[in-house]
Parts: sequence; C-alpha cells; structure tokens
Amino acid sequence: MTMAATTITATTTPTTARVPAPRTPRRADPAGVRPMAAPTSRAALSLLRQAADGLTEAHRSADPLLRYPAAYLAALRAGAAVLAVRARPQVRRGATRNVWELLAEVAPEYAEWAAFFSSCSATRAAAEAGIARLVGQRDADDLLRQAEQFVGIVTASVPVR
Repeated sequence: MTMAATTITATTTPTTARVPAPRTPRRADPAGVRPMAAPTSRAALSLLRQAADGLTEAHRSADPLLRYPAAYLAALRAGAAVLAVRARPQVRRGATRNVWELLAEVAPEYAEWAAFFSSCSATRAAAEAGIARLVGQRDADDLLRQAEQFVGIVTASVPVR
C-alpha cells in the first residue's frame, strides 16, 4: 500500500511551470561582451591599397632612383593608414609634425619603424632629386624589403570591417 500511495502522490503532484524571466536591456559587460567597433574608414583602406600599389611599383622599377622613393612612399602611406585609424584630431600650435613623429606618438609599437623611415627621408628626397651617388641598388632593395615588412604588419593590424 505504501507503494501505491507513492505512485499516486507522484502523479498527482503538480509540476512547477517554467516562467521566463523578464527581459531587461543588456548592458555592456566590462569583462565580457564589448560593443562592436566602428568600421575602418575608407581613407585608411585606400591608403593601404595605395601602399600595396606602391610596393608593386617599386618591384617593377630596376632603377634605384625610382625604387627607393616608391618603397618609401608605400611605407609612408601605411603609416598614414595607422594614423587614419587611431589618431584623433587635436588643435596644436607651433611646428608641423610629419607622419613618422605622429606615428611614434599615436602607436608606440611602431616607434622603431617610424624612427627608421624618418632616417630615410633625406635619402628619399635625394633620390627624387636625381642624386645617384646617395642611392645605390642595395640601398633601394633594402628599403623595399623593410617597406614590405612594415606594410604587411600594418595591413595585418588594421581591422577590415
């Protein structure tokens, strides 16, 4: 008889109904969900395309007076792409600053690259002026390799959305 009473009790006990919890607006959890970042600007993506095109142009040029500036400008455009993504405009008075100075400030992880390419600025200007004694084939090839590496690193770091 005890067994029958247990069976009856089990079948006659009402089950608790599942009531969904009321929905509340979800807030950004600092440890978990992050709000979606804004898409990368067209300007930054355009600069990266121009940098890639510049590298292609540098590869096509056998003349170091053309190869050196093309490689430098490709790196310059990649640096400008980083600034287009990260920099916030500020009103500043005084001397103007170049891309390499701004890049070292805005993206410290690229400070060594910025210092390297900044040191190549005078040689690039000499190459554009046609001063052949300052730019050899090896110099142009070395700069092209460095520019390729820099453009690759920047391209991998810029979010494409």
